[in-house]
Order: sequence, then C-alpha cells, then structure tokens
Amino acid sequence: MKRLSIVMLTLAVAATTGVPAWAGVDAASVFDQLKSLEGTWTGTPEGKGEEAEAEARAKPHAVHEFEVSAGGTVVMETMAPGSDHEMINMYHLDGEDLLLTHYCAGGNQPRMRLDREASSAGDLVFAFDGGTNLDPAVDEHIHSARIRILEDGGLDSIWFAQASGEAAGEMAFRLTRAEAEN
Repeated sequence: MKRLSIVMLTLAVAATTGVPAWAGVDAASVFDQLKSLEGTWTGTPEGKGEEAEAEARAKPHAVHEFEVSAGGTVVMETMAPGSDHEMINMYHLDGEDLLLTHYCAGGNQPRMRLDREASSAGDLVFAFDGGTNLDPAVDEHIHSARIRILEDGGLDSIWFAQASGEAAGEMAFRLTRAEAEN
C-alpha cells in the first residue's frame, strides 16, 4: 500500500506540473532564477590548477554583470567587463532545456546544457554539449559550470576547464550583489 501511495503521489506531481517528478529541476524555473540575478556582482576569484591560480592572483577582484535581454528570452552574463579578458555567457531556453554558451577570451565557444537531474533549486550544474572552434579531445576549453545561488544572497560561479580530454583546472568566483549607485 505504501508503494502504491508513492507511485500515486509521483504521478500526481507529474500531472499537475507537466514535468515528470523524476526529471530534476525545471529549466524554465531555473531560467527565472537566472533572470533574478540581473545587475552587477563583485567578488574574489579562486583558482585550482597552475594556470587558474596564476590568473586568480593577477586579478584579485572579479566583476560579473547579468542582463536580461531579447524580450526576456536571454540572460547575458559578462565576466570582467571592459578588460582584455572579458567573456560572455549566454543562457536561453531551448524547449525543455536550458543552454549556456560561453564565449571565451580563448577564442572558442563551448556550449553546455543544464543537467536537470544533477541540479537542484539554487545549485545549477551545466554539462558540456559541444561547441565551436574547439576539439574537446585536444583543446583547452571550459567544459562544465556550476552556479550556486546562496541563501545569504551571494553567488558562487564555478568554471571547470578541460584540455586533452582531461580536467585542466577550475576557476571559482564568490560574488555578492554590488550596491546600486544613486
């Protein structure tokens, strides 16, 4: 009887939400969370791996700007705006999926898809899903990302690099919303 109750509850959730209860987070809800990040965020970078550690030491202050654009259908994140190392991340829905394209200062554009099963509300996991100007078996590129929307109002933005088909480092940004200028 208990098993039947669990099955019935699962079916009821699926019927009322339109999303199977076992599918993890809903991409549209996650996209709304990303929209809520609109504004300027500042913080400190931390690197793991030789190159990432050197980059974090060279740039002890991080700025990320989030902007909702294209009639609310895209969230654009600019990392290090105005610098020589400026990069853009574009988030948008594609049917039931949420895609992220990272326009890297390295000249490649890895694409990632929200891993709905590995994600939870406030902990968003993006997995590699192809890209342009890169051979993932050889070239160094951002291979996955994780965004954590923290209960204290902060944000962790973590980027995982890969080269020659293996992990090559990680760059994490602990960010807080910048005070609005009057």
